[in-house]
Amino acid sequence: MALFYEFFAGGGMARAGLGKNWRCVFANDFDQKKAATYRANWGAKELHVGDVAKLTTADLPGVVDLAWASFPCQDLSLAGSGAGLKGDRSGTFWPFWKLMVQLKGEERAPRLAVLENVCGALTSHDGKDFAAIGAALANAGYRFGAVVIDAVDFLPHSRPRLFIIAILGNPEIPETLRSSGPDPKWHSDRLFSAYGKLSQEARKSWIWWTLPQPPKRQKTFADIIENIPKGVTWHTPEETRRLLDMMSAVNLQKVENAKKAGKRMVGGIYKRMRLDEKGRKTQRAEVRFDDVAGCLRTPVGGSSRQSILVVNGDNVRSRLLSPREAARLMGLAEKYKLPEKYNEAYHIAGDGVAVPVVRFLAAHILEPVLAAFTLGAKKVA
Repeated sequence: MALFYEFFAGGGMARAGLGKNWRCVFANDFDQKKAATYRANWGAKELHVGDVAKLTTADLPGVVDLAWASFPCQDLSLAGSGAGLKGDRSGTFWPFWKLMVQLKGEERAPRLAVLENVCGALTSHDGKDFAAIGAALANAGYRFGAVVIDAVDFLPHSRPRLFIIAILGNPEIPETLRSSGPDPKWHSDRLFSAYGKLSQEARKSWIWWTLPQPPKRQKTFADIIENIPKGVTWHTPEETRRLLDMMSAVNLQKVENAKKAGKRMVGGIYKRMRLDEKGRKTQRAEVRFDDVAGCLRTPVGGSSRQSILVVNGDNVRSRLLSPREAARLMGLAEKYKLPEKYNEAYHIAGDGVAVPVVRFLAAHILEPVLAAFTLGAKKVA
């Protein structure tokens, strides 16, 4: 049984993805509403609610195999303030990492650390934020690398995310887990560019982690959409017409094509500010009918909630995505307990990490690395 800490835990989606062979011994989040959802699904025993900057190593029990940190992305995302790691939210990485360094001083450093965030972390401040994280990891004696995994390989949901995987010291890493250079599947151009901006010392600690091809995804967006949803209601015909009136000619043509498809088609809609033909900013509704939902967002800071358009011949209906449908897009089990309020439930989903992506990463990197640690310890003994 592998032990782990879960920082910036949210609703516990990393915990859900790691699965039954992992045991959480400490979880932390600042948000009281997220903490309520965490307790509803995982209990209160391991959860410490409060500012990560106020934690001490005395709060962290024992020695664990993994520290997982899905630290806030708002200051690193394209929609954020651009403050990067100096921002109030994404800057919480630093007090988290200070704890890890202090644990090392106590000879209790986790063998593995995973940092999860938006891909904007690669380009924030022209790569300086990513380089700062790399330097922090290397200075603490961790070798590290990163992969970009899109949830669309596992779920009908476009959600690329950056995963930085760090390993303590210099254990022998199986050749199947690393490659001699970047793999386009897992190492995007932006990641390769960010790697090039690491310090020379940090690049010495770099690992090109590799992963197998994921299994073919089985479900489409339409598969998870309910005819009788809970927590939302279908729009009136007038409301649907207003949504269609917000579409450009290109997006209206997508709707017409969906009508001719000969089957029930489900499209995801986001409202975005665009320039019209006169260069004026106007709100547009943009739809996609590629069997994939757009990336879920948290409904705060001006971000729109995702709506859906269900087209079956000439019958066109619209509504908001339901909380349970949002949870399915993240790979959460049907038994996962969601908040009763719509925005809170949507926030839990939109602010989380896709469950099957965590499981994939655990199965193909984290667990084999821990097995290598164990094998190495036996050889030394």
